[in-house]
Amino acid sequence: MGHSQADKAATRARVLRITSRKIRAEGVTRPGIAELMKEAGLTHGGFYKHFASRDDLIAQAAAVALAEGSAKMERAARGNEQSARAGLVDAYLAKRHRDRPATGCALVTLGAAAGRGDEQVKQAYEKQVRAYLELIEGLDGDSEDARAEAMLTLSALVGAVLMSRAVADEDLSDELLTTVARRLKEPAPGTVTAG
Repeated sequence: MGHSQADKAATRARVLRITSRKIRAEGVTRPGIAELMKEAGLTHGGFYKHFASRDDLIAQAAAVALAEGSAKMERAARGNEQSARAGLVDAYLAKRHRDRPATGCALVTLGAAAGRGDEQVKQAYEKQVRAYLELIEGLDGDSEDARAEAMLTLSALVGAVLMSRAVADEDLSDELLTTVARRLKEPAPGTVTAG
């Protein structure tokens, strides 16, 4: 008896979820098909019922990983009633985000791979960059140069997490997160503040 379409879709979604976590934690070159399928409770042979190739799986998993970040960023921005910007910055530059790359923002872990990757991965990455820029730009609505500030903010967020994960010195790692967070929460140039 064959699997129903719903079972097939659920299996595919499970493989994509597992792969999206693996590539955030280990990069796009590391996880092999056999390892991923074993973790999903499937055989290597079953892989081709769901994906055309490993590259197809990686591209789709990258899109899943990147898209998961939007909801998290929006929740973080809404989590601080006094300042949506501060809420977003604090959540993104938290130690728990640094310490959990498998569930963290894929812009950090997939940046280099997207730069060297196929067009599908680049398009998924670009789509997420644009979504984050739009979200951040909306937080600085009174800024004279909200787009430029959004670009600077997003670059600082991603760069700070990337570097904080890459350095061996835990104190320096923590300092990167706290210093960048503090500076990003300062009013943007040209922002009208009550006072």
